[in-house]
Amino acid sequence: MTQPISILLCALGGEGGGVLADWLVEAARHGGFAAQATSIPGVAQRTGATTYYLEIFPTPVSELGSRRPVFGLNPLPGRLDLLVSSELLETARQISLGLCSADRTLLISASNRALTTHEKMQMGDGRMDDAALLQLLQQHSHASHVLDMVALTRQAGTVVSAVMLGCIAASSVLPLRREDFEYAVHEGSAKEHQSASQQASLRGFNLAWDAIHAQSTQTKFVDAVLTNTAPTSNVASAHPSKLSPELAATFPSAMHEMLGLGVARLMDYQGVAYVTLYVQRLREVLASEKRNGIDGACTVTQETARWLALWMAFDDIVRVADLKSRASRWQRVRTEVKAKADDVLKVYDHFKPGVPEFAALLPKVFALPLLRWDRQRSARGLSPLALPIKIGTHSVFGMIMLRVLASFKWLRVLGNRYAEEQAMINDWLKAVVRGAQEDVNLGLALAQCGQLIKGYGTTNERGRDNLLHILRHLAPHDMSVDSSARTAETSHDLQVHLQKRITAINDARQAALRDAGGIALDQALRAHGAPIREVKAQPIRWMARSKAK
Repeated sequence: MTQPISILLCALGGEGGGVLADWLVEAARHGGFAAQATSIPGVAQRTGATTYYLEIFPTPVSELGSRRPVFGLNPLPGRLDLLVSSELLETARQISLGLCSADRTLLISASNRALTTHEKMQMGDGRMDDAALLQLLQQHSHASHVLDMVALTRQAGTVVSAVMLGCIAASSVLPLRREDFEYAVHEGSAKEHQSASQQASLRGFNLAWDAIHAQSTQTKFVDAVLTNTAPTSNVASAHPSKLSPELAATFPSAMHEMLGLGVARLMDYQGVAYVTLYVQRLREVLASEKRNGIDGACTVTQETARWLALWMAFDDIVRVADLKSRASRWQRVRTEVKAKADDVLKVYDHFKPGVPEFAALLPKVFALPLLRWDRQRSARGLSPLALPIKIGTHSVFGMIMLRVLASFKWLRVLGNRYAEEQAMINDWLKAVVRGAQEDVNLGLALAQCGQLIKGYGTTNERGRDNLLHILRHLAPHDMSVDSSARTAETSHDLQVHLQKRITAINDARQAALRDAGGIALDQALRAHGAPIREVKAQPIRWMARSKAK
């Protein structure tokens, strides 16, 4: 017996999943087919996933006579014909429920990610591995299409539901014509009478249609090549790096991309002199790695280039003012709120700088007394001083304020924060250089510790403290072996001791990224015979009891 075509639509709250379901039902009816849709809405907009289940009977109603199909209200495991999702992890979640099958289901998914709260809370990089998610899609589907739906949505100036409709129409799963889908969008209106939202939806529909057809054409070509066992051409892709010939010749080609990103970031952050300092530091790491007989990818230098660029471009009030006053940011805001050319858009930015932010730009002789005074206030139980500021970035006065503050890059290098950051960077790099000279894996473990530096405020301070503690107690060669005992050690014993140090550093780094409280880090330090971190004194703040009315 002919069975209905089963479709599951997965969208995040507020993405128009309900509109997409209505479009599909209307397109089916316009094409002369019976259809039914049910939905399970999410908790709230932008916080919950919303799924819509549809069944479309592939035989036209005109051929059924007096008979009518019986539809199901929910998807059955392994019985889906089509799964369409606007987010990659949501696609994987539906697969984990057993709804897809490798011999039946066609998967259409966005490659974009909306990070979950759990991913954002991680101290380290808590993002799910996209490659693993894509592999999951391929294993549990008959065929799959993965594309950047967000880019198509922005290009068309519409919502993602219109793009998803174009993907469904181009997949050829449904026995409908393209005109049926387009009719559901414009509701039979002539082109000159279509609303702006209808025209935008049709643009998104057309872009998605072309993208799916391009993927299908490419897949057919690859299948034909593999079937005919035709030899593939060996074409070397040009490297996109914009490095100078001197830098490209100095560093291995494997790290040109990472080096190019670091150079561009620091050029934007501070200028040519800062980039020169960045390159000089990397050359020292590269020389130490090559001194150990390592040639080729130079993994220690590449990992150092990544975290060093991020650390050197630390956040301060100058950086924040610069980013918030850029034309690209204004254009991004207008795009996100879908503002038209004649719309009036007002943007207000809220700042709350405290004493540490102001002292960061002052020379050491002025900054240290100011910071000492602020700590004494906190020790007495008083709240830290902060200056709440509300700036209308859309106004001339507000934009001038931000641009003036952003122009203080020259003052940054004279400030106390700059001097402290550079001193700690040098301590870290010295440990990396010594480690790379001793063993490449030890140097790599120390270079990866740069990942601990992230965020701003107390988060950044906690990461720096954790890094310095690891460098002082786990990185030194005489961590657990004194000089007299070391002379009697055999080569095997030294290798075992080296491996223990590498393991201790990696365990401590991973533990520090696991939780913000540092409990896991203290446990890792204790397990490897290192002292735990000192407990920092916290002031007791007494709150006045509110009077009952």
